[in-house]
Amino acid sequence: MTNILEVRDIHTYIGQFYILQGVTVSVPANSITVLLGRNGAGKTTTLKSILGLTAPRGGEVQFDGQKIGGKRPFDIARLGIGYVPEHRAIFKSLSVRENLEIAERSKGDLDKRIEMIFDLFPDLKRLYQLPGGQLSGGQQQMLAIARALVPDNRLLLIDEPSEGLAPVIIEHLMNVIRKLTDHTTVLLVEQNFIVARNLATRYVIIEEGRSVHSGEMSALVQDQALIQRYLGAA
Repeated sequence: MTNILEVRDIHTYIGQFYILQGVTVSVPANSITVLLGRNGAGKTTTLKSILGLTAPRGGEVQFDGQKIGGKRPFDIARLGIGYVPEHRAIFKSLSVRENLEIAERSKGDLDKRIEMIFDLFPDLKRLYQLPGGQLSGGQQQMLAIARALVPDNRLLLIDEPSEGLAPVIIEHLMNVIRKLTDHTTVLLVEQNFIVARNLATRYVIIEEGRSVHSGEMSALVQDQALIQRYLGAA
């Protein structure tokens, strides 16, 4: 399977703090890969480093065979990478429609994708004219993901989609994220191991700013010693 994203031994600082000290991630096209690790391990910084929001000082990032290290975040995004940040970051004073419209890279993007978005998120069709601030937490997460689908992104970086949501909403989001691989590729940060193991086909474990283990999720779920060592999860 062809890898759409290759992150090779990246090193990232935030101010004086040495956050990523050697992270390597390979993401096959049209798959779901999850970054696992304890809080503070460097998972979110890895996503931000890929997008150039916290530019790595060392190592290499390739997207679809093209080196993207050193490019501005706007230019990286234009190559076809969407970002769904932690805590959603929707515009609460804008309607659902307006939140989606401002995600267009080219005029007409939303018109081309709106039926696919409504098929994935039927609630958003019903709530289309409602301000984002009046949506529930789960609906706001749906809107955040839908916003990243407005342009024709070939890779989505999604940070902690299940955080703070009720189990029934998490189950719905899991079903949607699975369907996303019909349209794109997903690199996911997820603290909930039950969610991660039911979503991802591949995983990378990050520990104290370093990638320490990776492989097929089906193998990880059988390795309780590895899970306990790095994740402390059952």
